[in-house]
Formats: sequence, C-alpha cells, structure tokens
Amino acid sequence: MAKSKSGAKGGIAALDQSPSHLLHRALQRALDIYAEAFGEAGVTQRQFALLAAADEREGATQADLVRITGIDRSTLADMARRMIGKGLLERERSNVDARANAVRLTDAGREILADARPKMAGADARLLKLISGHGRRTTFVSLLRDLAKSSAPEPPPKVKPPKTKAPKPKAAKVKSAKAEKPRKGGKKAKKKAAA
Repeated sequence: MAKSKSGAKGGIAALDQSPSHLLHRALQRALDIYAEAFGEAGVTQRQFALLAAADEREGATQADLVRITGIDRSTLADMARRMIGKGLLERERSNVDARANAVRLTDAGREILADARPKMAGADARLLKLISGHGRRTTFVSLLRDLAKSSAPEPPPKVKPPKTKAPKPKAAKVKSAKAEKPRKGGKKAKKKAAA
C-alpha cells in the first residue's frame, strides 16, 4: 500500500481537504444514484430542473429559468428547443417583455414531471442516507443551498484603463539662415550687431 504524507491509508491530504474536489466527487456519486433511479430512458437532472422550474414559475422567461436553475443560457435555450420539439414545453412571447420568450409546460410535460418527482425524491433520499444523522443532513442541504445561491459569478469590476498620453511629436528644429552662416569678426561683429 502506498504511503501518504497525511498518514491516512490511501488518502491524499490535498484532495481530502479540498472542497472543490470533494464537491466534484459528491456530484459524481449523486449522478450515479440519479442514473440508477431514472434509467437510461428517463429525463436528465437538467431536464427535471427545467420542467420543475417551468411548472412552479408558469410563464417564466428563459432568462428567469437560467437564474432559477443555474443552467447556462445557451444550454437552456437548446434544451428548451428540444423539449418543445418533444411536446414537453411550449414557448410564446412574454406578456411582460415582447423581446423575451415565456416557457410553459404542456400536458405531456406535466405527465413526465409527475412521473419523475417520486424518482427524484427517492434518489435524493438515497443520497442523504449516506450522511449520518438528520441534523447533519439538514445542515448539508442548507450549506449546498448557500453555495448554490452564491454560484452566480459576479461580473468583474469595470476598470478603466489608465489614460496614456501619446507622446507629442517633436517639432523638427529648423535652423535659421543666420545660425548657419559663419560669423565674421568675432566679438567686434557681435557688438556692432547689438548696436
């Protein structure tokens, strides 16, 4: 067995203490449990999220659904297009914003969602059973909710680039005709010219 610097058998300290790595591993476990509950023909987690959000927010725009589900705009638009093609969703112009599309569940979409809800509840229960103690499960879900709420990346602050002044072009020195002529007479000539 490989020795580790942390002293734990088989553990890697940098990974065992990394929230991002542990969340990734937890997500892998959650996706495996979800896939077992729904099978290959079932709706995906993202499809479930979109159906559930469209059900609870009747007439929400696609931009609203992006904020609610956390699915990026282009992916959600593609999913909505495909689900409309399957007859699960319908799209119409929003009453609030004529530039936006409102999304609604169809009767077929409601049936799929009704079939998926108990499977999702079962997958969630199975996942939470991996955490001992009801209090710890409640805290875990609460912490995940906190992370999800803060997951929308804040736009970077707008920083104006420093104004740089372009160097002024140097004027070409033009020598006067007087400066080019050699002076005659030295000091006496200068005194005469000054008088």
